[in-house]
Amino acid sequence: METSEKVVAVIMVGGPTKGTRFRPLSFNTPKPLFPLAGQPMVHHPISACKKIQNLAQIYLVGFYEEREFALYVSSISYELKLPVRYLKEDKPHGSAGGLYYFRDIIMEDNPSHIFLLNCDVCCSFPLSSMLEAHRRYGGIGTMLVIKVSAESASQFGELVADPITNELLHYTEKPETFVSNLINCGVYIFTPDIFNAIEDVSMNREGRANLRRVSSFEALQSATRTLPSDFVRLDQDILSPLAGKKQLYTYETMDFWEQIKTPGMSLKCSELYLAQFRYTSPHLLASGDGKRNPTVVGDVYIHPSAKVHPSAKIGSNVSISANVRVGAGVRLIHCIILDDVEIKENGLVINSIVGWKSSIGRWSRVQADGDYNAKLGTTILGEAVIVEDEVVVINSIVLPHKTLNVSVQEEIIL
Repeated sequence: METSEKVVAVIMVGGPTKGTRFRPLSFNTPKPLFPLAGQPMVHHPISACKKIQNLAQIYLVGFYEEREFALYVSSISYELKLPVRYLKEDKPHGSAGGLYYFRDIIMEDNPSHIFLLNCDVCCSFPLSSMLEAHRRYGGIGTMLVIKVSAESASQFGELVADPITNELLHYTEKPETFVSNLINCGVYIFTPDIFNAIEDVSMNREGRANLRRVSSFEALQSATRTLPSDFVRLDQDILSPLAGKKQLYTYETMDFWEQIKTPGMSLKCSELYLAQFRYTSPHLLASGDGKRNPTVVGDVYIHPSAKVHPSAKIGSNVSISANVRVGAGVRLIHCIILDDVEIKENGLVINSIVGWKSSIGRWSRVQADGDYNAKLGTTILGEAVIVEDEVVVINSIVLPHKTLNVSVQEEIIL
């Protein structure tokens, strides 16, 4: 690889209208900054980018207000000694359109390759091996793919790839009938030629809009015609038309992959990332045998500022954020405890997410059965919820600033 070659990464973070399924947790923090395994969601793709050779810049593209990302962007740039910059779209442009909207900034360093990652996917981001494969293929783009069960494939973009050359032959977004058990992971690498492909879609759309004579066939297709010319979707507008033209290729990951759409899935993804820390960041994992430190079982993250009583037992799959206080005899299993939470003596938390500044009383239980896909499979306490002593909360969602003095089960507490 020539040393002059530079690479940039673009991470799509979406906007406040996108994370609606993530409520009540997205009320007071942008979803990309929600902590998984103790690190903001977007931190995981960023730290994977850090490992790419000759990486010049990381751009976060979305339509959150800049002030929501300012603090995080400056601290992560300093921590990684790498320029990370937030670019705010004036309105949603679609994943390809957003890339194109900022093309001049993205091309400032004259990169030979552009990584494009979605912030709400959880995987091992094998970017360096993907780049190697992309160079071998010689196309304009390579996408990360994974094999899933036939039942779940239809929720995603299904694709057919040549088993020998790995060329993308056919791509369809959320098909009605079974196409393939290979799905798109939302992680791509492109050469700058991608900008020409996006421009072609925009120009064609403008051309069609200017025809104005509407045949009956065109009227049927008016759904696609109403899209503004600068709104370009990567999947339907770029991947599908370019499939089978020796321009797009696939790289299959054998590791884990999940999409982080709901709070329940964030608990699952936190677990996957904690397990990955064993190999990538073992220093982030807590240990303890109950003498001076709490007993730790399995993979656990405890923020340095948290105070956990030595008689507590923590794990597996627990992450504890800043300034959390955990009392004597507390048991935590499969949970995310956010900043400034207090869990009093002998409290129990299982399969739950406990929101910022909440407090859980003595001998209280906050728990769920842990079905990641069920709406109430994970108990969620919003910000500043108070669970009084000896109260049991099971399979429920509690909105911010509520006080619970009676037990609840299978309820949404508004």
